[in-house]
Amino acid sequence: MEVEVHKLEMMFQKADSDLDCILYRLEYGIKNNHPDLAGTKNPVTLLKELSAIKSGYQTLHTCFKPIAVEQKETKGYTCVTLNKTVTMIQELQKLTDLKLSPLTKNRKLQKSN
Repeated sequence: MEVEVHKLEMMFQKADSDLDCILYRLEYGIKNNHPDLAGTKNPVTLLKELSAIKSGYQTLHTCFKPIAVEQKETKGYTCVTLNKTVTMIQELQKLTDLKLSPLTKNRKLQKSN
């Protein structure tokens, strides 16, 4: 689960960086190549729209952070509970002198089907 969280964080960071690069290129291109754009959409409006999109990505990233923290905490709780369960089962096996053999490949395949 942490791998997916990390991948999403990296995707958001890359998108943020890409938007910064696009914004820089647009500003540079407008200044140097198109001093007077007639009949097209206002470049200032385009830059504002791009800034709004970037802000949307930043908002998503901000909303995503608490979810990532919760996922890590949940994973931790699950691991602790699983470890306690395994320990309890081992103690019960000792008390009852019962040993369970590991599943063979054939039994694993039967259970998965």
